[in-house]
Order: sequence, then C-alpha cells, then structure tokens
Amino acid sequence: MVFAYIGITVLWIFLFCYIIVASIDFGAGFFTLHAKITKQDKKINHLIARYLNPVWEVTNVFFVFFFVGMVGFFPDSAKYFGTVLLLPASIALILLSIRGGFYAFENYGPDTKLPWLVLYGLAGLFIPAALATTLTISEGGYITGSSNHLDLNWFELLLSPYSWSVVFLAIISVLYISSGFLTYYASKANDKPAYGLLRYWFLFWGPPMIAISLFVFLSLRLQNETHFYTAVFDYWWMFVLSLLCFVGAMLLTLMKKWHGFAFVLVILQMAFAFFGYGASKLPYILYPYIRIDEHVVNSGMAIALIIAFILGLLLLIPSLILLLRLFVFDKKYVEGKK
Repeated sequence: MVFAYIGITVLWIFLFCYIIVASIDFGAGFFTLHAKITKQDKKINHLIARYLNPVWEVTNVFFVFFFVGMVGFFPDSAKYFGTVLLLPASIALILLSIRGGFYAFENYGPDTKLPWLVLYGLAGLFIPAALATTLTISEGGYITGSSNHLDLNWFELLLSPYSWSVVFLAIISVLYISSGFLTYYASKANDKPAYGLLRYWFLFWGPPMIAISLFVFLSLRLQNETHFYTAVFDYWWMFVLSLLCFVGAMLLTLMKKWHGFAFVLVILQMAFAFFGYGASKLPYILYPYIRIDEHVVNSGMAIALIIAFILGLLLLIPSLILLLRLFVFDKKYVEGKK
C-alpha cells in the first residue's frame, strides 16, 4: 500500500510538470493567433517564437511518462480509461499531430499560413479541454455497464455543469499560466511592447480563473460529495495557500515588480490546488472502480517502477532546467541577439 502512494505521488509530479510546461506552450500558440488576427503580431510573436523553438519538442515527454506509469502501476486503469476515453483521447492525439505539423511548416516552410496558425492556436485550447475529460469522468457517475462491457454516458457528461466547468477551467488555466510566464519572459527581454500586452493578458485572465475554480469546487459537491467534503475538511489549507499565492502574483504584476517571483507564485498556486485536489481524491483514481490500494501491481514491479520513474524525474527536470538556461534564459538569446 505504501508503494501505491509513492507511485501515485511520482506520477502526479510528472502530470503537474506536464501541465505547467504544456500550458505555456498551448497558451503561447493561442496568443500568437490572437496577435495575428488583431494585428499585434509584431509586438509579441518574435518573443513567443524565441521561447518555443528550443522547448516544444520536450513538452510531451512528461505526459508520456505519466501515461506509461499509470498503466504500469495500475493496470486496471487501461481497461476503464482506455475504453471510455477512446474518443476524447483520439481527438487530443489528432490535435497534437496538428501542432507538430505546424512546427514542421514553421521551421522548414517559407512562411506561416493563416489556416495553419488558426489550427495551431485553437488546438492549444482544445487539447487541455479534451484531456480534462479524464478528471471529470474520474469523479464517477458517467460510466455505465458491467466490467465486461463499459460505456460512457455521453448525454449525462454533456449536460453536467461539473463537466463543463472543468473544461473551462482547463482552458482558462492554460491562458493564465502562459501569460504569467510570458510576462516574466518579456520583462527579462526588456521588450516593452510585448511586456505591456502580455501583462494585460495575465491580469485579465486571473480573476476568471479564480471564479471558474470556485465554481468547479462547488459543483464537485453535486458530482462527488465524498471528495468535496474531504477537500473541505482535510485539505482546506492547501486551497487557502493557493489563493494567497494567486493574490501575491497579481499584486506583484500590478506593481510591475519581481515578475520571476510572481511566476514562482503562479507555479505554487497551481501546485497547492493540484496536489490538494489529488490528495483529497485518494484512495480512488476512478470512483468507484479503481482504488490505488487494491488495484496496484505487485510489490516487486512497483519498486522497479518507482526507481525507474524517480530516475526519470532526476533526468528530465535537470535537463529541462539546463535547456532553459542555455537557450531560453540566455541573456543574448532572450534579447534576440542570437
């Protein structure tokens, strides 16, 4: 049982890293499209391109680790999630392919075509919306049938206020996280036109993100009352810390100070909320079908997977930091001088 909790913690860290890195990428794509349509592309697109060029290829590595680890640690998750999530997962895969195709055209083509840019920008919002369906379904109430024949109640899912609130939270969080990072990146580059626009977007998306988070939290009571009360009574302090981090990031951005620390607060804000949600959900992964203490692999395999995935974290995170230091945050590179 201890191995199960260690395993899910490591996997949750992988998923959180993917959410942060991918959100910056996805949001940057939408901002690129928005700036192009509103004729503001000369202000920010060069800055966004300097960030994306070295980083986009490593974004999905964290998600691959999480997916493989989930199936490895909890084999039954493949049967349940693999069946009911076939359609949204296929949509997300197609959208990821579209984004990969855009990068190929962007890097090796003579210019960027607007139709490709539209697909690229919108895909960055639809991918998290499709993947967020997993969290919605995991709360229970949407899967019908027996263990031999599972089906997803699409009618119930599409009419659920909790389902749509999670989708909107995923989209708004992407824009919030991305604009927060890009504001810091623009300030580091001393790019005043880009900084002014990105700072406005960060301040704009902050309040809606908190409002939709509150709605998700309240609608959870209708969807999974047990999870809601566990979060309220046992992990309330994590959500309070998340709110305080949000207030700190907003205040620093309003004062135009310490944008690097402001983005650290954004990461902490998301971490407290994300891990508070995950901890309050345990022991269920998929309510009421999969429990981590009943559906985990044997101890020998669990130990081997834990070692492998911890080593993976120790390799991936320093590699990403090194990549950022060598390219993204290099003084001459960030200022567009090389």
